[in-house]
Amino acid sequence: MTTAPSRRWSVWGWTAIAAGIIVVGLGLTAIAGIAQLPARGLLDPHAAGPDGTRAITRLLQKEGVSVIAVRDREAARAALSSGGTLIWADTSPLADDTIREISARADDVVLLDPASRDLRVLLSGASVGGYGMSPVEPGCDLPEAQRAGPVAPGALFTADASVQACYVSDGGAGLIVRDDGERRISAIDGTVLFTNAQLARDGNAALALNLLGRHPWVVWYLPSLEDSDFADSAPSLGELTPPWVTPVMLLLLAAAVGAAVWRGRRFGPLVVERLPVTVRVGETSEGRARLYARAGEPTHALDNLRIGALTQLARLVGLGPTASAQEISDAVAQRLGEDRQAVRGILIDATVDDDAQLVDAADRLRSLEKRLHTAVRPAPRPRAPESDSPLDHPPSRKDRS
Repeated sequence: MTTAPSRRWSVWGWTAIAAGIIVVGLGLTAIAGIAQLPARGLLDPHAAGPDGTRAITRLLQKEGVSVIAVRDREAARAALSSGGTLIWADTSPLADDTIREISARADDVVLLDPASRDLRVLLSGASVGGYGMSPVEPGCDLPEAQRAGPVAPGALFTADASVQACYVSDGGAGLIVRDDGERRISAIDGTVLFTNAQLARDGNAALALNLLGRHPWVVWYLPSLEDSDFADSAPSLGELTPPWVTPVMLLLLAAAVGAAVWRGRRFGPLVVERLPVTVRVGETSEGRARLYARAGEPTHALDNLRIGALTQLARLVGLGPTASAQEISDAVAQRLGEDRQAVRGILIDATVDDDAQLVDAADRLRSLEKRLHTAVRPAPRPRAPESDSPLDHPPSRKDRS
């Protein structure tokens, strides 16, 4: 009867272990795949969140401008085979030569989130400096800026006289443009002006359409980590650790699994065994009283003995567990026919100061219990001796003869 539950628990245990392994494996797979997910956030033309730029993408498409979003350099080169506008949202994964080589294929280049390195590579002499929060007029002859009107530029840039500066504020310009022959290179803070959350403010939308829609198509390049020029230079975790780490980790894992299996084994069904020991009801109270006596607390020891005695006495006189100590004491005195105050002194009121008094009080408690037990359950009467009447002994064959 006990083998079926044991087998059922064993099956459930191994099923839980297998499910845990599967869950851990799926979690590790998900974590490993995070790096493979394409970036969908700041200045992403497909992102509909506050930091995305899908709104300006839709506006450009309504104006007849094709927007091509690419995430690797080969796709960017193919899309720029016939020119067009190249939009850089992030150049950090690429080397300087790669940035120059891809930018040279475009008719226009727009830096939407230019860092100092981007300005050094594509707009030599320009640098980042300052921040503009209030709307300002274009303040330049650039037609795209004149048609857009005032904007709050965000990041400000400084440059030499070869660069046309618009939206000048606090010694910096919110838009800088350099015409390099037939190619134009522009730098502007698109994170403040062209995102979905900011596009409807001031002249932001008009400036974006005028600046990005100068050619029939736009190539929006967001380099991914797989397209990075620095991927091979960074050592992996396996390359940084000593060669003995992996075998040791595998050995520890195997040891942990073996220990879990060993500790989780069941040595057959549980067996109920009767103990050949009978523990008296008052054993707990007496044991606690001994501890108090050893600790030099005779009063506490006597109180524990009294608690056990009151429990036994209440059962003998037929009182329930809710009866108070005074009620039990009075019932015992009435049953024994003794003075109530004397019984209360034994069960409740008397105090002790040393071990000798504790022994005397314990003796009085024990004597009271014995007397009550005798009064409630008297000893059985002795059996009458066997009678010598002839009726009790039928005559033998010899007597009958």
